[in-house]
Amino acid sequence: MRLDDSGLLVSLNEGMFQQPLWHDFLERLRSRMQVRYASLAFRPIDEKSIVELYAGPAIPPHLDRLFAEKFARDPLPYRDMREGRVYSLSELVPPDNVELQSYRNDFLRGLGVEDIRSVRVTESSGVDAWLSCAGPRISSSATALLTALAPHLRAALRGFVALEREKLRSTLTSEAFGRLNFGWLTLDAQCRILDMTAHVEQLFQRNSILRRGRYDRLTPTSPGLDRELTALVKTFAQDAEARPRAINLSRDPWMDMLVAPFRGQSMAAGGAPVAIVYLSGDRSSQADRCEQLVDLFGLLPSEARLAWEMGQGIPIMQAAANLGLTVETARNYSKKIYAKMGARGQAELVRIILSSVLAIA
Repeated sequence: MRLDDSGLLVSLNEGMFQQPLWHDFLERLRSRMQVRYASLAFRPIDEKSIVELYAGPAIPPHLDRLFAEKFARDPLPYRDMREGRVYSLSELVPPDNVELQSYRNDFLRGLGVEDIRSVRVTESSGVDAWLSCAGPRISSSATALLTALAPHLRAALRGFVALEREKLRSTLTSEAFGRLNFGWLTLDAQCRILDMTAHVEQLFQRNSILRRGRYDRLTPTSPGLDRELTALVKTFAQDAEARPRAINLSRDPWMDMLVAPFRGQSMAAGGAPVAIVYLSGDRSSQADRCEQLVDLFGLLPSEARLAWEMGQGIPIMQAAANLGLTVETARNYSKKIYAKMGARGQAELVRIILSSVLAIA
């Protein structure tokens, strides 16, 4: 038996990328089997989530209400099915089981379903799936077709589970990057953006230092920085072992980037990545941060400005010069700052600021 006569295998492998999931596969299976319904259900081991997909006519409202009121969920003993074996409805509904007989007579027959063929497959991580066909009659070839489909469904399910896990990891990583005001993007040899984290787009929107230019090119506002970036990327295109370079883009609000050669592999469309750019920037200006320090620790504005300078690791003499203070005045301020913030020195001041809500503000 050729499974791909009707494109079944192609649609099964592509179904994980569709919305709704596996729509074409179920429609093809329904047509191939000439049945009323074709369904695919996922029930993970913990049973906290259920995905149920089907192709076929809509369930009439009165039967939908009956199902919800009387059965709550499909009562067929799917969990008792042996993995890889195809079951008929008569095997799933023992004659002495009153509830299942009621489900068959009151609900399934109302849908025009007199028989079912169903197979259970289990993905290697333990996630179960059930593929079923239902209708007035089921052809004799149904068992053979579902048996042949089972290993292919198992492989497709394994790919689906792996894809969902990677999506979750990517989402969690992106959220962590966002909280750290951090992001990355990859560039081809012409400085065109091939891929990037969502946080980079937010950085573009919050400042005018960098932007996505024509042809998706990463374009710094400063012509000098544009030339420097272009030269760096050309160097990395010729030498993947070249030394990465860190560049400060702005002091207020603070924003840095690290440009490094791309040493991984990528399937990105439009070109091969030769460089990866790591961006880290603050959402708030220095003035905003000083106001937040005033609110958090009860500092005076003049103390908050010095505290923010010192919180960046700047020595007190340099911080005093940056703010136009004498060193003696800065030292007097620092004593008051340490007392109000509960710090025993500059190192602890830095730790307190970095571990406060300012880190995610």
